[in-house]
Amino acid sequence: MEHTESMTDAAPSLDELKKAAGRMSNWRERAKAAEALGELGGQPAVDVLERLAKNDPVYRVQQAAYRALTALGVEAAAPERRKGEPIKGTGKILLRIKKSLPAGHDYAAFKEKLKNMRSDVYDTYEGDKDDEFDAWLERTWASLSGR
Repeated sequence: MEHTESMTDAAPSLDELKKAAGRMSNWRERAKAAEALGELGGQPAVDVLERLAKNDPVYRVQQAAYRALTALGVEAAAPERRKGEPIKGTGKILLRIKKSLPAGHDYAAFKEKLKNMRSDVYDTYEGDKDDEFDAWLERTWASLSGR
């Protein structure tokens, strides 16, 4: 009798999806987890989706969770794009990173160090700013006072 791997290629479990939904350094993974939770259904999935729709710092993740909730027939308020900064204290974080680099560093070095040191900040703003991310980050970097 031939052995087949029935569970290894199966859909992710609720626990795996909860972990993915909580990974703050990867908004794309959180959005995919929201979609998969919508397919999974059930109250535990709805609970995670409601949290994502209300509290995720990235609007696109909120939207994915909202779509999954409504597809499940759950009444939910449509997410609204928040005003202000998704992460409090971002200016101080970015200034600290800029000051940690050698004088005369370029934007690419700053961007790389931000990505390595604070992947949560990098990822959140990348998801929030979408196509405007690089222009926003470079403007912000240029406006930060150096040493």
